[in-house]
Amino acid sequence: MSSYLSALWQFGIFFWLVVLLTKPLGLYMAGVYSGKLSFLSKGESWIYRLMGIDPAEEMEWKHYALSLLYFSLGGFLLLYAILRMQHMLPFNPQQLPDVAPALAFNTAVSFMTNSSWQSYGGETTLSNFSQMMGITVQSFLSGAVGMAVLVALIRGLVRRQEGVIGNFWVDIVRGGLYILLPLSLVLAIVIGSQGAIETLHPTLTVPGLENGTQQIAVGPVASQVAIKQLGSDGGGFFNTSGAHPFENPTPLSNFLEMLALILIPSALCLTFGEMAGDRRQGWAIWSAMMLILLPMVLFCMWAEMQGNPHFLHLLLDQSAGNMEGKETRFGAAASAMWTAVTTGSGDGANNSMFDSMTPLGGMVPMLLMQMGEVVFGGVGSGLYGMLVFVIIAVFIAGLMVGRTPEYLGKKIQPFEIKMASIAILVTPMAVLFCTAIAVMTAPGQAGAFNPGAQGFSEILYAFTSAGNNNGSAFAGLYANTMFYNTALAICMLVGRFFIIIPVLAIAGSFSRGNIAPKSIGTLPTHTPLFVMVLVGTVILVGVLTYIPAVALGPVAEHFQAIH
Repeated sequence: MSSYLSALWQFGIFFWLVVLLTKPLGLYMAGVYSGKLSFLSKGESWIYRLMGIDPAEEMEWKHYALSLLYFSLGGFLLLYAILRMQHMLPFNPQQLPDVAPALAFNTAVSFMTNSSWQSYGGETTLSNFSQMMGITVQSFLSGAVGMAVLVALIRGLVRRQEGVIGNFWVDIVRGGLYILLPLSLVLAIVIGSQGAIETLHPTLTVPGLENGTQQIAVGPVASQVAIKQLGSDGGGFFNTSGAHPFENPTPLSNFLEMLALILIPSALCLTFGEMAGDRRQGWAIWSAMMLILLPMVLFCMWAEMQGNPHFLHLLLDQSAGNMEGKETRFGAAASAMWTAVTTGSGDGANNSMFDSMTPLGGMVPMLLMQMGEVVFGGVGSGLYGMLVFVIIAVFIAGLMVGRTPEYLGKKIQPFEIKMASIAILVTPMAVLFCTAIAVMTAPGQAGAFNPGAQGFSEILYAFTSAGNNNGSAFAGLYANTMFYNTALAICMLVGRFFIIIPVLAIAGSFSRGNIAPKSIGTLPTHTPLFVMVLVGTVILVGVLTYIPAVALGPVAEHFQAIH
């Protein structure tokens, strides 16, 4: 069986497993956030007492947003302090020095915003303590924040004239304690059984090839890999991330880690449908996401299986596809599948080097991020981003029939459209503005290792990844400079909080409104027709903004390679 056919079979199994697991996990998460699973309450009550929180006290949207900002600021300061004082903290077997201020700032912003952008090599820069108490902890917390914002938006959509959207601290505790933690424990044990390491021992000394010895970095890897895959944080313990055999040792671990990328974002669609009282609404959004993801995955696999276009005239055997930057234990097609899923899911983990992909293959992860990370996006953030597109799609459909648009019985007023427009447009503005500055200035140009279209693609990809809180990189860009550490951090902050705040404002506005009864003019939002309208809205609004820039990067490089 060819590697391409094998990867297609693998993708088929992957697809049906996602379908099978979406409903039970989605319903479970709906029970967690709605408080219907009463047997869980005993596990959280002591946390509320310790924090001095009344779980019954709900917040209006401004209070909710302020709590979220304080919480995120605290996470940033904690991680920054750990990185800056690394040499004084325990579990530092390699005696690694403190992280430089600009890099520490970039890294703290990255993991606080659930971006996982890494301008460093993990095993050569961070101690075990920094990895465990800094990176891994923020992976849990930032993922829980994304799900909390989503749940707040759902409450705003379904409540009648209440003006409150839940308690931020309760949502954070429940998301971390009952969803992210147990799933991470299971995944860590499973990939550990495959060979992913978990140890606090110092570096491993092994015999070398020429009668010498070699020091191999080890550490608490499996526990960090589990939450980086499940929590959409993607930051690898090792510089080569999922391509490293200690993080991703076998084809089975590769498959399970890829499944973990999309598991929670997919199931949250059913969580939304259940909490909204109409599961069809959740399946409609899930279908729209999958209708975009499926062709992107297949196109990326096809592009990589065509081989390197620079070698076509050499008559080389490229039946295995473009294997540059790929792990032989996974192959070109399976690596391309991971690439599309990880950039669609908002995670940013990788098991191959994206900079070594074909121009068209590398265009796929770029486009998936430029859609706004809504296919399926990060945990929570993907779905609340897609719900913003739903509001825009319903508004456009309402204009066509000449009536006030409604979604789930809530009338969409000018305020909601303004907030949705901000949430959709602010990230492309930040990405394109910073890319323009980088390509026009000496500090920005100095980071690109390749000239022409490839170098431009590296810069565009970096800011696209940062602005959409993905964290993956083309790897041909030296980003550990004052310019890139600062500019990318700004993009990550804009891409996180300039979407969260408008989304919470929409939730607060909806929560104060009543639910209008259905009428003959009400647009059904669970039908195949609306799914296609939503897909068209995502593509037209989310992607066309970037088309001129994409044409200057991967598209231009493709035509240069074949001529």
